[in-house]
Amino acid sequence: MSRRNRPHLDDITATTSVERALPETPERRPGHFVIELDGAMIGTIELNRREAEHRSHVRPDAGEAELGYLFLREAWGRGYAAEACAAALGWFADALPGEPVVLCTQTANDRSMRLAAKLGFTEVRRFEEWGAEQWLGVWSPVMPSA
Repeated sequence: MSRRNRPHLDDITATTSVERALPETPERRPGHFVIELDGAMIGTIELNRREAEHRSHVRPDAGEAELGYLFLREAWGRGYAAEACAAALGWFADALPGEPVVLCTQTANDRSMRLAAKLGFTEVRRFEEWGAEQWLGVWSPVMPSA
């Protein structure tokens, strides 16, 4: 597949794509990305602060960001999620240097578990919720040494 047909960082725009796709959103939403391929939306990625009842306590103030993603079934298994999530994490690391990101998925979701490992998330804990075993991992950007 040519580079032209693969999503890349230029395709991931936090403001214009989201405003175009979600015009009813009243405020700017940095950390929300629309993934496009050949002009069509194939998925979304978001980096949001976790709600108080879902804090993982990875950070001292427990206000960690959480990576979430959703892709059309037709886009699964093509590497789009890995490429787009890696770009979003790079954006986050530039915007908030040194801050960790958490990811939560069901352990039964093999694709999400493989994606978490590929992106460099490491397990923090497992727990039961929504009738299934959940996996919580953390990603920390590599800080350049001084």
